[in-house]
Amino acid sequence: MSTPNSQLRRDLTLTDATSLVIGTIIGTGIFLKTAVMAQQLGTPALVLAAWGVAGLLSLAGALTYAELGALLPRAGGEYVYLRAAWGDALAFLYGWTRYIVGGGSVAAYGAAFAIFLSALFPLNSVWVERTFQLAGQPFHWQFGTRQVIAVAVILCFALVNCFGVAFGGRVQTILTAAKLAVIGVIVGGIFLFSTSGSWTHLNAGAAAQSAGGLREFGAAMLGALWAFSGWHYLPMAAGEVREPERNVPRALIVGIIVILAVYWLLNLTYFYALPITEVATANSTKYPAAPSVAAKAAQTFLGATAIAFVSLTFLISTVGSLNGALLSVARVNFAMARDGLFFARFGRLKSGAQVPAWSVMLYSLWGCLLAVSGTFDQLTNLAVFSYSIFWMLTASAVFVLRRKMPDASRPYHVTGYPIVPGLFVLVSLWLIVNTLRTNPVESLTALILMSLGLPLYAYFRHRKRAAGASFIQPGEKQYEYSD
Repeated sequence: MSTPNSQLRRDLTLTDATSLVIGTIIGTGIFLKTAVMAQQLGTPALVLAAWGVAGLLSLAGALTYAELGALLPRAGGEYVYLRAAWGDALAFLYGWTRYIVGGGSVAAYGAAFAIFLSALFPLNSVWVERTFQLAGQPFHWQFGTRQVIAVAVILCFALVNCFGVAFGGRVQTILTAAKLAVIGVIVGGIFLFSTSGSWTHLNAGAAAQSAGGLREFGAAMLGALWAFSGWHYLPMAAGEVREPERNVPRALIVGIIVILAVYWLLNLTYFYALPITEVATANSTKYPAAPSVAAKAAQTFLGATAIAFVSLTFLISTVGSLNGALLSVARVNFAMARDGLFFARFGRLKSGAQVPAWSVMLYSLWGCLLAVSGTFDQLTNLAVFSYSIFWMLTASAVFVLRRKMPDASRPYHVTGYPIVPGLFVLVSLWLIVNTLRTNPVESLTALILMSLGLPLYAYFRHRKRAAGASFIQPGEKQYEYSD
């Protein structure tokens, strides 16, 4: 019999859940990736098409996850679906990978916040600096003002999410509204007041680089898919959503549709304001000293103040994504601990607030350590590959669970079944194979990091068996919730 202090509270409304989807997805990719895509494709039409296709694929993923979220509306999201469909070992490896690699994402959000803040205020103090040789490669480490700010912003939002999921959800809603408002200012300002805006820019192509082929279109689409990633966070917090059987699918579908419209409109704005040559020479690996494409476009109506305005936009976007990640991902390790598949402390709830505060703080501290160490860049480079593996396996769980749990209540059936989930599985498989071919070192590193979780899984499995506890079978109730 569960006690009140062992229960999660379903305090996230439909608005909170939808804000979590939108606010976590809108990071900095939409303000940066278009420049690289313009370099790869050479014409506005192809760039807009790549964003559109990536958005439709993300919608296919969201529709697939919507059925799973309505079927198994528990904290943990993908971990729960993988465990029900494929068993404990694969689910554990997902949770392990999400913790190790996901900590790099949290660190990246903290570091990005410090970088964008430095565009508004000088933050160049470096107190300690060292250069090491790691695996034959030089590694430069430094500790200064930016690292302190990165750690501070991570801990700040970790504390926000320890006050209660309702409070964290309200913060997410406010940050999401602020993101959409500043994007609205950029779009409206350019269309109404841009000094260089012209629809003829969209027909240009001759002055740009040569148009790319299918291979270049695929590479550009990968960049867009990264900017769309984040819709899978909501199911991790499904255990705290009110009426999850209805609200999880609604929030996922509405959120992705809003994001698709916002992203496509914002890219249309870029090409209305700027010739494609200006877009292609915006900030990217090829042009690291140039302003971002968003800043260039904003300069056409804001002038010199555009850099500061866009930096403020980046700050709001970054903290919104950080808050969403901390609210969601900590629930994965919480669910694992409640199943006896992770350290017990991660499964404890803070009395009164009824949130997995230990899981939130330990996950945040891992992100802080990576932010200080400077290794988060390497981990975030591995994220797309490792996540693609689990996206494919999770989406395929729709087929498996329809066979294993044919009589279970499914408040939502994925639209376009079996084509929509099948297409998402095939595209994810293509991403995995393509990454293995184009980035074998990073792919191998990701697989090694994942496999390091196997001894830990064996330890928890042995400990649970020694204690005489049986594993919870797929479909059984893991823990109680209060309404």
